[in-house]
Amino acid sequence: MELMKNGLAQPAISRISNALTKVINNFDAQTFEQSCLNGLNELELKARVNHIISILHDYLPENFPKAAEILISIADVWDFGNAEDSLKSFAAWPIIDYFSIYGLEHPEESLSGLKQLTHLHSAEFAIRAFIVKYPEYCHQQFTLWVKDESEDVRRLVSEGTRPKLPWGLQLKQFVVDPTPNLSLLTSLKSDVSLYVRRSVANHLNDIAKDHPDVVINTCKQWTNDKNKSNKKEIDWVIKHATRTLVKNGCAEVFPLLGFTENPDVCIDEIVLSNSIVKLGETISFETNIRSVSHKPQHFVIDYEIHFVKANGKQQGKVFKLKNVTLQPNERVKISKSFSFKAITTRKYYIGEHKIELLVNGKAIAAAKNFDLVSS
Repeated sequence: MELMKNGLAQPAISRISNALTKVINNFDAQTFEQSCLNGLNELELKARVNHIISILHDYLPENFPKAAEILISIADVWDFGNAEDSLKSFAAWPIIDYFSIYGLEHPEESLSGLKQLTHLHSAEFAIRAFIVKYPEYCHQQFTLWVKDESEDVRRLVSEGTRPKLPWGLQLKQFVVDPTPNLSLLTSLKSDVSLYVRRSVANHLNDIAKDHPDVVINTCKQWTNDKNKSNKKEIDWVIKHATRTLVKNGCAEVFPLLGFTENPDVCIDEIVLSNSIVKLGETISFETNIRSVSHKPQHFVIDYEIHFVKANGKQQGKVFKLKNVTLQPNERVKISKSFSFKAITTRKYYIGEHKIELLVNGKAIAAAKNFDLVSS
C-alpha cells in the first residue's frame, strides 16, 4: 500500500505549479517547484502540507482577499489527474488549508473559497478553525449549504462539524454539547448521496461515544419521521450511526434496528473445549439458546472475552457472532472458536480469562472462566 504522504510528492507539486502558472502572470514555476521539493522527502504528511503552504504564501499577494481570488480560480484549471490514482486529491490539500492559516481573519472570503474548492480536496480540516472562531456565522452558512446542489458541499457540513474527526482539530464545543449540529444532520439524513449519508452516520457515531442518549433520541425521532420514500436511506444511516452503541450493548438501540426489545430466551450452560489454553492455541465454546416467547423473536448474539491486561485486571471486548430469528420454543445451537495466536493489534497476558454470551448487548449466561498459560 502506498504511503499517504506520497500524495504530496513531485507529481502533486507539478500539478499545483501548473495550475498557478495558468492563474498568475509570470509565475516562476521552476523556482516554486524547487522550493517545495527542498527537504520534502524528510517530512511526514501534515508537515508536507504546511511546508508547501509556506512556499505558496511567498507567491501570493499579501492581501488575503486577492490571494483567495487566485486560489479560487484554480478550480477552473485544475488537473484532476488519473482516475486510478487514489492519492490524486492530496495535491489540493495545501491550497485548501491555506485558507485556515492565512484567511482566519477573513471568514466570509474564506468560507466562500472553501465551499468552492472542497470538490478538489475536502475542506473538512480547514473549515474547523473557522467553526471554533466564528460558530454562529458558520452555522448560518451551513444551514444554506445543506441544500447545495454539490454533494461535496453538503458532506462538508457534516464532516467539517464532526466533534472528533480523525486527524482534525477537535471541536470541543460539540464534544460537550453536540445538539447545535443536529438540525444540520437531520437535513442530511436522507440525502440522495451515500457519500453524504455515510458522513452523517460517522458524525452521529462520534456523538454516541460521549452522548449515547442524544443519538438514541435523534434516531427515534428520525424513525418516527421516515416514510416510504426515504425509509431505506434513514434505516441505513441509523444502522451505521449506532454501531458503537451496538458494540457497547446499549439496550435501547436494538429496537431501532428492528430487533426484539427484551428477548425472552433461556440458555444452556456454556461449554468450553478446554479450561487451560496455551498462547498460540484456540479455545472453542458452544451452547444452546431457546425462545420461551409465544411470538417470533429477532435478536443479536455476541460474545465477550474478558482479557487479562498488563496490570492483571480484566477488560472485556465484544465480538460479533450472529443475528438470530427464533420461532416460539425454537432452539438454536451457538458455537465459536477464538485463537490466541499472536497478532500485532493485541497483546495477550497469561492469567484467568472469561467468556460471556450477550443477547442484544446484555449478558444472559454465567461467565465461564479459563486460564491462559504460556506455551
